Amino acid sequence: MAKAKSKKASDKSASGGERHQFQAEVSRLLNIVANSLYSEKEIFLRELISNASDACDRLRYAAVTEASLAAGDSDYRIDISFDKAARTLTLTDNGIGLNHQDLIDNLGTIARSGTAAFIDSVAEAKKEKDDTSGDVNVIGQFGVGFYSAFMVADEVTVTTRKAGEDEGWQWKSDGM
Repeated sequence: MAKAKSKKASDKSASGGERHQFQAEVSRLLNIVANSLYSEKEIFLRELISNASDACDRLRYAAVTEASLAAGDSDYRIDISFDKAARTLTLTDNGIGLNHQDLIDNLGTIARSGTAAFIDSVAEAKKEKDDTSGDVNVIGQFGVGFYSAFMVADEVTVTTRKAGEDEGWQWKSDGM
């Protein structure tokens, strides 16, 4: 359910109309997003493995200029384990990790993608250089793959620590 709500009475556009902000019931939005994009529930595993692989790739690239980030562990890996009795699936990687702000920006905001930010920064750089030689094109990244986990899980927990930082974080959601 989406609602329009006035931000404040003084927030008027140049034409005299009011500005409104969309609000949504998160659980319904997650359901719509996940079930509209994916026809098979098992796709969540591919999406989570893809995210873990991206995290490993990002650390590998970051470690080229700052070797201490890999902390002597350049054997990048993704491990999958399950506990049938507890009905849990655990995916673990030793990639770049997330800090507190990354969790808020990327997991707390549906359909936000690091790729979108990358495209924006490249497009901005092209404008500054007046470079019109071709379009920026990155396929397959919409920032919603992670949310496919809610097709099969009542609760999703992410425990993470950004490479090079001491403090770890945990993000937990039941999709509500």
